[in-house]
Amino acid sequence: MYRSHNCGELRISDIGKEVTLSGWVQKGRDLGGLTFVDVRDRYGITQLVFNMDENADLCSKARKLGREFVIQAHGIVRERSSKNNQRATGDIEIEVQTLDILNSALVPPFTIEDQTDGGDDLRMKYRYLDIRRTPVQSNLIFRSKLAIETRKYLDSQGFIEIETPFLIKSTPEGARDFVVPSRLNPHQFYALPQSPQTFKQILMVAGMDKYFQIVKCFRDEDLRADRQPEFTQIDCEMAFVHIEDILNTFEGLTKYLFKHTLNRELPDFPRMSYDDALKFYGSDKPDLRFDMKFIELNDLAKGHDFSVFDSAELIAGICVKGAAEKYSNKDLKDLTEWVQRPQIGAKGLVYVKYQEDGSIKSTIGKFYSDDVLKNWATSLGIEKGDMLLILSGEQEKTRKQLGELRLEMGRKEGLMVQGDFKPLWVIDFPLLEWDEESNRFFAMHHPFTSPKKEDIPKMMNGDHQTMKNLKADAYDLVINGVEIGGGSIRIHDRDLQSKNFDLLGFTKEEAEHQFGFLLGAFEYGAPPHGGIAFGFDRLCAVMNGQSSIRDFIAFPKNNQGRDMMIDAPSTIHASQLDELRLSLTYKDL
Repeated sequence: MYRSHNCGELRISDIGKEVTLSGWVQKGRDLGGLTFVDVRDRYGITQLVFNMDENADLCSKARKLGREFVIQAHGIVRERSSKNNQRATGDIEIEVQTLDILNSALVPPFTIEDQTDGGDDLRMKYRYLDIRRTPVQSNLIFRSKLAIETRKYLDSQGFIEIETPFLIKSTPEGARDFVVPSRLNPHQFYALPQSPQTFKQILMVAGMDKYFQIVKCFRDEDLRADRQPEFTQIDCEMAFVHIEDILNTFEGLTKYLFKHTLNRELPDFPRMSYDDALKFYGSDKPDLRFDMKFIELNDLAKGHDFSVFDSAELIAGICVKGAAEKYSNKDLKDLTEWVQRPQIGAKGLVYVKYQEDGSIKSTIGKFYSDDVLKNWATSLGIEKGDMLLILSGEQEKTRKQLGELRLEMGRKEGLMVQGDFKPLWVIDFPLLEWDEESNRFFAMHHPFTSPKKEDIPKMMNGDHQTMKNLKADAYDLVINGVEIGGGSIRIHDRDLQSKNFDLLGFTKEEAEHQFGFLLGAFEYGAPPHGGIAFGFDRLCAVMNGQSSIRDFIAFPKNNQGRDMMIDAPSTIHASQLDELRLSLTYKDL
C-alpha cells in the first residue's frame, strides 16, 4: 500500500507504530547529522527525520529531494524533542527506514504556502499547484460540505433534485447568453442557461411540487470579484405557496447551513421593504453589521442662503459616532476627494463636528450659526463627540453616494466585524423599472415575477403611471451587504403573463416565439408557485468572510473570462467550422 495513514493523522498516542506515509515534499532542512523533511497531503503535514549516523545513504537521498517531489516514507513514529504547537502532528515525527521517490517535480513557479508569492494569473495558469495550498483546499472542502448539507436540508423538507437542460433556447431579456451552434440544425443555436427559470416553473405545472438543483448557470457579462461567466446556484421552486412559505423555508435553510458548517446560530431574519432600504441605506442590499442610518436634513438645512443646499432635491447625512476628534482636516480633505471620484460622483462633502467641549467645527459655519447647528444635534439625537457627514443633490444619486460613504466609514471605523453575520430579507420590490433612454419598462427581477395580489387589477387595467408603482411579490436574501439570493412568487395565469410581456415590449409574436411553451403550459392547470435561487459561490465566500468567489471555484476564469490553465477560449479547427456551417461567418470576422 502507498500509505497506512495520512499526513495529518498521527498523534502522540501513535508513538512506536510502524507507518507508511505518501505525499508531497513541503520543504527540507539539513542540520548536518540530521535531515528533516516535511511531507504534505490535503490532511496535513508530518515531519520526517533522517539520521546520517544511522543510515548515510538514506540521509543523502533525503537531501536531494526537491520541493513538491512525490515521495513514500516508511518508518517508526517517535516523539519530537522540539514540538510544533502550530501543527496538529507537531508532537511526533517519523524516523524513516525506507524512502521511495514516486515522482520528481520541477521547481514550482510560486511557493506552495498559505501566503504565496504568486500573482492571480500565475496561480490560475498553474491552478493544480495553487489547489495544493491549504487555504484553497479548505475553501473547496467547505464548498463540498455546504453542498452536502444543502441537499440534506432540502431532502428533509420534501424537495426533489431534478436536472434541467444545459442546451436551451436563447432569450433576449437579462444578461447576454453564451450560444452554442447546432451541427444537426445548420444556422441555429442553443444557449447555455442563465438560470433554469422556465424549466422549474414547468416542473411545478407538471406536479413535482418541490424542486431543487445545485446547478451551473452561464452569463456572458463583464466580470468582477463576485462574478464569473459560469457560476453555481441553489435553485428551488415550490407549488401552492405564498411568500411566507418561501421566506420561512429558505430562512430555515440558511440557519441550518450556518449551524452545520460554521456552528453559528442565526437569529430570526428582519425584513425591510425595498423603499426603506433605499431611504435609510441607499442600497437594496444594506449591510446591517452597523447602524449609521441616513438622516434627512431638508427641513433643517434649507432656507439659510446656502445655495448648494437650497437648490438640492435631497440633503442627507450620516452620523459617525465618536469621530469628531479623530478626523483631521487632512483626513476630511481625503474623504472629500474620495466621494468626488468618478466611481462615486459627489460634488462635495460637508461635515459638522460636535466637539466634546461643546464647540462646533464645520465647513458651513459661514452660513449656519453654532446655535442652528446645535439645534440640528438636538433634533437628530446627535451627541458630543459625533461627526455629521452630509451630501446633497438629486435624490436618487445622493442616496447612492451616501450609501457608498456609509460603507467607507464603516470600514474606516472597523464596524464590519469579521465573523459577524447580519442577514435580512428585502421585500416589496417594484415590479417594473422604467428606462428613459430606451423608453420602455424592464423587469426588476425577471418577466415571470408576479405583482402583488392587490396590484393585479392595476396591472391589467392601469395607465402608464400606475405601472411604475406596481409592487412585486419578490424578495432578496442579503447577508452583510451582499445579495445571497433572490426570488419571487411567479405568474401562473396566461393572460397576466401575456400582459407582462406586453408591458416589457414583447410583441405577441415575440412572446409566443420565445415563451409559447410556458404560456401553453399555463393553460393546463398551472398551480400558484414561487421560488428562489441562492448564489452558491457567493454564499461560500460570505460565510468565510471573503469578497472574491474565485477561490471557492476549482477552476475559475480570470477578469477577462479566460481559463489561464487550459488557454480557453481558443480558436477551433477549420473542419469544425465547416461542420457547423460557420466558416464564412468566422472568416469574415
